[in-house]
Amino acid sequence: MFKKLKNLETAFQHVRGFTIAVVTCSCLLVGFSIWECRSLVATIQNRVYILFNGKVLEAFAADRHDNVAVEARDHVKTFHELFFTLSPDDKANQASIGKALYLADESAKRVYDNLSESGYYANIISGNISQELTVDSVHVDLSSYPYAFRCYAKQRIIRTTSIVTRSLITTGELRNVSRSDNNPHGFLIQRWTTIENKDLQIINR
Repeated sequence: MFKKLKNLETAFQHVRGFTIAVVTCSCLLVGFSIWECRSLVATIQNRVYILFNGKVLEAFAADRHDNVAVEARDHVKTFHELFFTLSPDDKANQASIGKALYLADESAKRVYDNLSESGYYANIISGNISQELTVDSVHVDLSSYPYAFRCYAKQRIIRTTSIVTRSLITTGELRNVSRSDNNPHGFLIQRWTTIENKDLQIINR
């Protein structure tokens, strides 16, 4: 009888050990499954699918920190192109400059007001002058905030009698603001100044 009880106790210990092992493995499996599911959901949420010309293209979402340099350079480039690209059409110029002024603070508004008061925009229209701007490079210092930048560009002023190419170098700072339709990068240019704007080439027509 004692032998049977001993066998029952041994069997019970085996069953208990087996049950504990099964429960432990089940818990580990459930935990691993939850971790894998969370990782999969996070990966899926960082993917964006874009339909372009009937084709599905995959894009990946990224944190703003990963793209600060790219967005900062594009913000500066966009502002300068909008502000300095002019045509002999007042409505087109007003629309372009209006968009540019959303990207900068009162330092850009002061430059615009000074140019307006000096008759610069009126001369563009009356002289049928076109002005194009090409940004060569933008350097942004991300080591300190607000981010200092320097923009190197060329202006091409097309008159009836000549084509003038001018160098343009400006400096300023970028500070963070809320993103909007008018300011998709979420930066604002401040302390914007022109440090060089001189003729490089004049071609008579």
